[in-house]
Amino acid sequence: MSTSPRRVTINEDWVVVILGFLIIFLALGGIQPPKPSFSWNSTEELANKVFSAANLSVLGVQFAFVLLIACIGVFLTGRPLKSFIYSFPFVYILSVLAMVLAGNDQVKALNLEAVIFSLTLGLIVGNFFKLPEWFRSALSTEMFVKIGLVILGTSIIFGDILEAGSYGLLQAIIVVLSVWYFAFWLCKKMKIDKELTMMISSAVSICGVTAAIAASGAIKGDSKKLSYVISLVLITAIPMMIGMPFLAQYMGLSQEVTGAWIGGSIDTTGAVVASGTLVGETALKISAIVKFSQNVLLGIAAFAISVYWAYTNTKGPEGQFEKPSLGAIWERFPKFVLGFVAASILFSFFIEPQTIDGVKSGLKNIQTLWFVLAFTSIGLETKFSDLLKSSNRKPLYAFVIAQSFNILVTLVIAYLLFG
Repeated sequence: MSTSPRRVTINEDWVVVILGFLIIFLALGGIQPPKPSFSWNSTEELANKVFSAANLSVLGVQFAFVLLIACIGVFLTGRPLKSFIYSFPFVYILSVLAMVLAGNDQVKALNLEAVIFSLTLGLIVGNFFKLPEWFRSALSTEMFVKIGLVILGTSIIFGDILEAGSYGLLQAIIVVLSVWYFAFWLCKKMKIDKELTMMISSAVSICGVTAAIAASGAIKGDSKKLSYVISLVLITAIPMMIGMPFLAQYMGLSQEVTGAWIGGSIDTTGAVVASGTLVGETALKISAIVKFSQNVLLGIAAFAISVYWAYTNTKGPEGQFEKPSLGAIWERFPKFVLGFVAASILFSFFIEPQTIDGVKSGLKNIQTLWFVLAFTSIGLETKFSDLLKSSNRKPLYAFVIAQSFNILVTLVIAYLLFG
C-alpha cells in the first residue's frame, strides 16, 4: 500500500526571509508590481482615477503578485493552501478599501495612515459578522508582518543617518535606552504581563507601530495584544501631533529644539512629519532626522529583545526557568530579524545609490501593502470586546505614564543637544 510523500516544511521565520529577499532581488532585477493610485479629492476623481479600468488592472497585477508570494509562503510552511486561496481575496479587498480611504486628500492632511483604516475595517467585519473557523485559521498575519519587516530593512540606510547629523543619532540612542528601560521597569512594577511589557516599551521608545510589530515578532507575541498596543500608539499620536507645536511656541523653543523634541517623542513617522510641518522647514528637517535615527535602532533593538526573550523564557523539564544554551537561544531566535538586518546592510554598503533610488519607491509600496494586509488580518481575528476589558486598564496607564516620561526626557535632551 503506497503512501503519499510527506511534504517538507520550513520554519516560518526562514520562509519570510526567503520571500522578503525574493521580492528585493526581483525589484533589483527590474521586476516590481506597478504602483496603483489611491489619491483622490472628490467622488468624480474617485470614480475616474482610483476605480478606473487602468487602475483596477494595476490592482489586479499587484493582487496576483502578492498572492503568488504568499502562496509560496503558505506552501513552504505546510499550511492548507486551499483555505488560504479562498480567504486571501477578501483580505486584499478590505486592505484596498483601507488604502482608498487613506488616499483622500483631506484624510492625508490629517496624516491618518492606511493601517488605521485596515485595522478598523478588520475589527468591524470580524466583530459584527460571524466568520467561519476555517477563514480565521487561514489568516496569515505573522507572515505578512514579517515579510514587510524584512523589506523595511532596505529603507534603513546607515550612511544617510551619519550624513544627517551625529546629534540626531546621539539623541536617538539616549532617548531609546532611557525611555525603553523606564517603560520596562514601570510595566514590571505594575505587574503587566511580559509580552505587553516588551511591546509597550518598544513602541514608546523607538518608533511606535513598527517597533511594536518588530517586538511582537521577536517574542512571538499574541496578535490581540499587538492590536491593543497599536491602538494606543495611534490614539496618543494625534493629540501630540497637534499639541506639541503649540506647546513649543508657548515655551519659546527654537525650531531646532522643537524639531528634535517632536522627532524623539511622537511615535509614528507620519505624525512627526505633520507636526514638524506645522512649525517650519527647519523643525521638519530636524524632526525627520531624529525619527529616522530612531528607526535605524530598530534592528539592533529587535535583535537584543530576541536574545533577551530566549534567554529568560526557557523552561526546564519540570517547568522551572533556566538559562538556555547557545543552541536553545539560536533555536528560539526569530530569524526574520536577521533578514531585516541583512537587507539594511545590503542596501547600506553593497547597492549603488542610483540603483536604490530606482527601486525604493516600489519596495516602499509593496512593504506598505504587506503591513496593511497584516493589520486587516489582525482586525479580523481580534474580538473588540477583548480590548475593552478592565484588565487592559493597567497597560493603558503604563503607556500614558511612559509616554509622558518620554516627552519630558526628550525635551531635556533636545534642549541640551540642539539648544
